[in-house]
Amino acid sequence: MDIVSLGIIGLVVIVILGILLSGIKILREWERAPQLTLGRFRGLKGPGIIYVPPFISKLPYIVSTRLQVLTFKTEQTFTRDNVPVNVDAVMYFQPIDVQKATLNVENYSAATQLAAQTTLRETIGGVSFDDLLYEREKIGASAREIIDLKTENWGVKVTAVEIRDITTPSALQEAMSRQAQAERERRARITLAEAEFQAAQKMVDAANLYSANPRAMELRWMNILYELGLQGRGTLMLIPTNMPTAGVGSPQEVPQHGTAPSDKQRDQRRQAQAAASTLVP
Repeated sequence: MDIVSLGIIGLVVIVILGILLSGIKILREWERAPQLTLGRFRGLKGPGIIYVPPFISKLPYIVSTRLQVLTFKTEQTFTRDNVPVNVDAVMYFQPIDVQKATLNVENYSAATQLAAQTTLRETIGGVSFDDLLYEREKIGASAREIIDLKTENWGVKVTAVEIRDITTPSALQEAMSRQAQAERERRARITLAEAEFQAAQKMVDAANLYSANPRAMELRWMNILYELGLQGRGTLMLIPTNMPTAGVGSPQEVPQHGTAPSDKQRDQRRQAQAAASTLVP
């Protein structure tokens, strides 16, 4: 056997080994692959090192069993009260039965997306616009249950549907802005009225307290004079000496218990009257 024959034989052996070794595949831990032998389903392969006989068997695609995220958007949809909205949502799903996802549906990811879009449109059409704004979690949970029933035969489990954004026409946004502004103004007026009521109530309580205790009124009056004097120097204030209550220096005041005022009390009243009628610095 000459060298040329040996070379040809060696080349053929290398080609055959290359063809046989081409059937060796490596799948990662979360990957599964359906094997078709002569067009018939022969089971799932993976994970790890697998062997697929060349020419007679093949792996049409690889399925990831991890949780997958899909964002989708509905076209303009009308709510139950005829408000046009565009909804942007996100869905989390996971293939739990790779055999069903392979044999029962052509493309489980695209089919799941279309089912989510149509289901969300139907769900939005059954709720009002206010419910869509304030009960997003409830609407998303309702849509998830319906989508999960549709994809159950495909071996796909839908775990969550979340509404991310709701887009409304500009005219409706302006109307909502005016409504929110009117609501804030209403709350501000209510708060101001409550503050006025509480302040009036406190003033009534203070007046009742001063009327029941004339001495407290005298002390408050002297405190007011002191504070006025601190506000500025060189201010001339005319202060009446006849106070409406049992004030300082009232000549008609009759002491309690029917007793005549003592000399000490008369001196204190004269000093207070003199201090009230003088020029406050």
